[in-house]
Amino acid sequence: MDSLISTFHIDFKLMIAQLFNFVLVFICLYFIAAKPLRKLIDDRDEEIKKGLADAKANAEILENTAKESEAAMRKARTEANEIFDKAKKEVEKKKTEMLENAKKEVSDMLAQGKKMLDSEREKMIAEAKNEVVGLVVSATEKILAEKK
Repeated sequence: MDSLISTFHIDFKLMIAQLFNFVLVFICLYFIAAKPLRKLIDDRDEEIKKGLADAKANAEILENTAKESEAAMRKARTEANEIFDKAKKEVEKKKTEMLENAKKEVSDMLAQGKKMLDSEREKMIAEAKNEVVGLVVSATEKILAEKK
């Protein structure tokens, strides 16, 4: 072993000092760099896990909201269809009522027109009779006057 030590110029005192320096530097690096770095990595890992959990929760909330939205849309469509059908029926009912009222008004107007025509015809006949009577009387007077 002496030949090995002399060949490679190994000094045990120097090796022990270097080993002591290595251990000292290792301990310093562990407490100064490795431990805070490990804490930073653990904190970041925890933050990432929390972010993933929040993302999953948000995805579930979004899915539930989408389902609720779809259900609300279906309900709104159903209600809108019902309202539309109801309005359509009411419009048809109003239309029928208006047509009936219009027919009634037209028949009333026709009846009134017929009454007016009948009364006018009767007036004209009465006037014609009066005129004929007047003409007959005047013709008779003329004929009588001529015969005298």
